[in-house]
Formats: sequence, structure tokens, C-alpha cells
Amino acid sequence: MIRVLLEISSPALRAGLGALLSSDKAIKVVNDSLDEDDLRTEADVIIASASRASFSNNGLMDSPSAAILLLTDTPQNIREMRRSAQAWGVLPADASSEEISAAVHALAQGLIVGTSALLFESESERLTGSDGPLTERESEVLGLLSQGLANKQIAVELGISEHTVKFHVSSIYQKLNVTNRTEAVRAGLRGGWIAL
Repeated sequence: MIRVLLEISSPALRAGLGALLSSDKAIKVVNDSLDEDDLRTEADVIIASASRASFSNNGLMDSPSAAILLLTDTPQNIREMRRSAQAWGVLPADASSEEISAAVHALAQGLIVGTSALLFESESERLTGSDGPLTERESEVLGLLSQGLANKQIAVELGISEHTVKFHVSSIYQKLNVTNRTEAVRAGLRGGWIAL
């Protein structure tokens, strides 16, 4: 059972979102079922609206084990979320019920979720992974790895030699402390350095 806490300022939106999530048998909204002191420590996922998402002021980051899903239409507080939450996501405020439910399930598994327009402030930030350990070129290679491209295809795409691609892949493995492509892509997704 995935326990979800709704940190939504609008009572109507909170009630609607609670009803929407209640239709998924694997999700339990805990707003009314726990004491106020236990809410954040017992939640697996916290869903917050942009108006409630001042992390340092309202204590969202006091729940390091809970994943955070921010509903907003502008990329904000992303760097703070990357540093503070193990799993986090950003969806537009008008996300569909299927998108929100899928995001809750993904966050409960420790993944990063959201649209690239909200996850990344710009294309250059997406490629450089400004908060990550990878160089711009390594981020490009990791992005192409996530698309399932072989070393030879990556070399053609980037206009570099296959030997150079192998060098970058080896460097990515070392920096992310992984041993294969699947683990590298998973680490890239969890770190927010790439998006699928």
C-alpha cells in the first residue's frame, strides 16, 4: 500500500485529488487517518501544490524518506528537490488522473518523474546535469544510452569515434558506481540527469 499525503492548499482540489487517488486500490490517502505529527513521517509520497511548495518554510523536506510530487506549471525549486528528496517529480497542475496515479507508483519505486519542460529549466541544464557528477558530453552519451543506442550509433550521432564513446561509457560507469548500461540509465533517472 502506497501512503500518500496531500499538501494541497485548496480544500476542493485536495478533496478531488483524494477521491481520484482512492480509486487506485494500491494507494491510500492518509490525510485524515493519522495524527498530524505522524502524517509526514508515515507518508510514502507527498503531493504538494506550487503554492505549498516552499520547502524550507513548510517542512516538506523534513520527510527525507517520503517522495515528493509537485503539481505546478513552472519549473521552480527543482534544484532544492534534487538535493533533498531521494525520489521526486513535477507534473503540470492540470495532469490527468492516469498521470498522477502513474507518478505516485513510480515515486514509490524511487524514480524521478515529470515532463522534461518542468524537470529541466532549459535544454542545456538537461544535458549538463548541473547538480550531477557528469560532464556535458557524458550526459549526452548517457541520454543516448537511455534510448537504447549502441556505441557505434552513439558515435555517429555525436560525430565522435567509437573508441571515444567507450571511454565516456567507462567514465559514466565509474562516476555513477554502476557496472552496466541498465544501472547507468537507472542512476541517471534517479539523479534527474536524464529523462525518458
